[in-house]
Amino acid sequence: MRVDGREIPVTGSLLPPLHRRTSDIMRVAIAAVLLGGVIAGSLITRSQWDALETSVSNIVGVLSPSLSDTVYLLYGIAILALPFAILIGLIVGRRWKLLAGYAAAGLCAGIALSFTGTGLAAPKWHLDVPDRLDATFLSQFLDDPRWIAMLAAVLTVSGPWLPKKWRRAWWTLLLLFAPIHLIVSSIVPARSMLGLAVGYLIGAVIVLVVGTPALEVPLDSAVRVLARRGYRVTTFRVVSPSGIGPLVMSAAIDKAPDDEPFDELIVELYGQNQRSSGAIRQTFRWISFRNRETPPPYGSLRRAVEHRALMGIAFADIGLASSKAVAISVLDRGWEMYARPSPRGIPLAVAVENQAGEEESTKLIDALWQTLHTAHVHQMAHGDLRASEIRVEGGTILFGGYAYSEYGATEVQMQSDNAQLLFATASLFDVNAAVDAAIRAQGADTILAASGRLTTAALPNRIRRTVADSAKLMTEIRDEVGAKNGIEKVAPAQVTRFSRNQLIQLVLLIGLVYVAYPFISQVPAFITELKTANWWWALLGLGVSALTYVGAAAALWACASSMVSYRNLLIMQVANTFAATTTPAGVGGLALSVRFLQKGGLGTVRATAAVALQQTVQVVTHVGLLIFFSVVAGRDTNLSHFIPGSTVLYLAGGVALGVLGAFMFIPKLRGWLRDDLRPQITEVLGELSQLARNPTRFLIIVGGSAATTLGAALALWASVEAFGGGTTFITVTIVTMIGGTLASAAPTPGGVGAVEAALIGGLSAFGLPASIAVPSVLLYRVLTCWLPVFCGWPTLRWLQKNDMV
Repeated sequence: MRVDGREIPVTGSLLPPLHRRTSDIMRVAIAAVLLGGVIAGSLITRSQWDALETSVSNIVGVLSPSLSDTVYLLYGIAILALPFAILIGLIVGRRWKLLAGYAAAGLCAGIALSFTGTGLAAPKWHLDVPDRLDATFLSQFLDDPRWIAMLAAVLTVSGPWLPKKWRRAWWTLLLLFAPIHLIVSSIVPARSMLGLAVGYLIGAVIVLVVGTPALEVPLDSAVRVLARRGYRVTTFRVVSPSGIGPLVMSAAIDKAPDDEPFDELIVELYGQNQRSSGAIRQTFRWISFRNRETPPPYGSLRRAVEHRALMGIAFADIGLASSKAVAISVLDRGWEMYARPSPRGIPLAVAVENQAGEEESTKLIDALWQTLHTAHVHQMAHGDLRASEIRVEGGTILFGGYAYSEYGATEVQMQSDNAQLLFATASLFDVNAAVDAAIRAQGADTILAASGRLTTAALPNRIRRTVADSAKLMTEIRDEVGAKNGIEKVAPAQVTRFSRNQLIQLVLLIGLVYVAYPFISQVPAFITELKTANWWWALLGLGVSALTYVGAAAALWACASSMVSYRNLLIMQVANTFAATTTPAGVGGLALSVRFLQKGGLGTVRATAAVALQQTVQVVTHVGLLIFFSVVAGRDTNLSHFIPGSTVLYLAGGVALGVLGAFMFIPKLRGWLRDDLRPQITEVLGELSQLARNPTRFLIIVGGSAATTLGAALALWASVEAFGGGTTFITVTIVTMIGGTLASAAPTPGGVGAVEAALIGGLSAFGLPASIAVPSVLLYRVLTCWLPVFCGWPTLRWLQKNDMV
């Protein structure tokens, strides 16, 4: 690179990788959303849009026919000439390398919209200009989606390299085709809107690959700014390419002001991608975190860089800065420069390795916490206490970075600092030493409050990724702080706007609305049928359905070796109905059971094994009862209605083989089987072997499982009897077990739709009239599903309030 007659070598790549070009990626994402919206609008609401456009055109179309033709003619000429004007602009600007991108964009856009059902169709443009130019000749270009797509593509590719005035004028001209059509009293062709969206997407993808002027780093401007400040740069070396963070370069200097004797500067350059990623990060934090957790947003990238420089000066004033800015400036093409000398001292990790004994380590860790305490006394929070941002010089602790620092810091920001330093010191020293030093410097109550922020949500990812197993380390620190304060478990701090339980409840409520909607549509007809029902049988069905809760609670109580309260287990079964109904395949109920057992004192593996044991015995009991009742029913009972067809069996076999192959050939799945699933299977097998030696416990589990199945069958039989009956209890039991089994594979929450269809089909297959089968099944679902669901929601809230789940 040559600047003002001097040759300045630059080593390393200045271009960011494709996946770090935030602005260009955002452009592609916006273009894809626009294309999806155009396609969806054309397929779903095109007729309504046509009517709206006709109405608007009748209002704004005030031009006479001759004047409308003139306007259309002039606009058509402009659209026809636009790509050639862009091409001339590139040639005049000597953008030779961009001509390839220009050609590729136009060609790809034209070809993309030339595919039809019969293959590739060439455009039918008649290029013979008539003696008298009219709208008919120009409409073949103006209404052709390929021409609009080519214009949008080449303008998207060329726009960033053209003067802002030209770029805005040409985009305005292209986008005027919609209002022009309305003014001349015609409907905007949907294919033209599709062409615009496709062209913009193709252009955005090409821009992502080719790049924009924003990627050209203005190093010459940086050299001149540093020269005016008194630093003469001789070489540049790329330390870290730009991405989410800035482009970091090391600049060797052979001349500096007299009061600053150093020969190297660290130059950080912020461009368009850092501006975009910073805006996205601020927006995400504002949406996700509580207001007190987020500092005031920066209005611009320049203000963010200035804030960092000022915080460096503030830390230097109290003697805690490893370096401070020597120059900040706005450079060409919207770049910002932040220049500082190389940091003083040695990295903290190196200083820890150089400690000779435990006494020196204690002094170092005490110095760390005392330095942070000093910053907090001055109402300054650092916000980025990674080990790489902390240095040691002659026993003095110095901080660097300052990108997340705040002056006049709040209590929350100081707690965040304490949590970050706890994490950093525990990873370099040991957990016990880190916690002891923190308590000595900041006090037990302060550190207890800060330890609640050692969670994935509260501790920034840039801090957590410095340690391989950050979750384990955070747990160890919280446990140690709790032990020092005599607390069994440190409660996590609520930093996000919504907690995990609140999000789960929201999802469950959405699922409840989804599964209840089909039932609501059948309520009027069902109410009419209820007028003929025998309510004593309905009350009996409601009573016997309670057997399912008693049996399930007894089975799980025995599977957990009587280590939890049976009363609380019975209450949990009511809440379990809500969780199981609002999630597919009842996974919510299983997760709630595991969580309840964990809160009851069982370990994770033990709780999971207890639930797995209950489900295993439930399946075995279910199959045993099905075989028993099928034998009792005799040969006259035709069960062929429930046997799937060969296609379904082949499909199920293929899926099973596919899953088996995936577990055989994918290492992560094999590791999951070996490390996660095998210990639980071993635990279940151990429990089964213990059941064989404990007949009382075995009978409780089997009896509870049988009560769950038979209680559901009795409820359905009572519902059938409420509408006049017509079948036996044995038949209803078979239908309940077979229909319920088939419906359990349905992906809908609570099996809604699938359960009703399976049960109604099963009863009809055994000869029960549809006039009885349909209302009977609906009544059964009300008694066993919907009433418990609405009781389960407040029960779940009560369990959460009492810290039982």
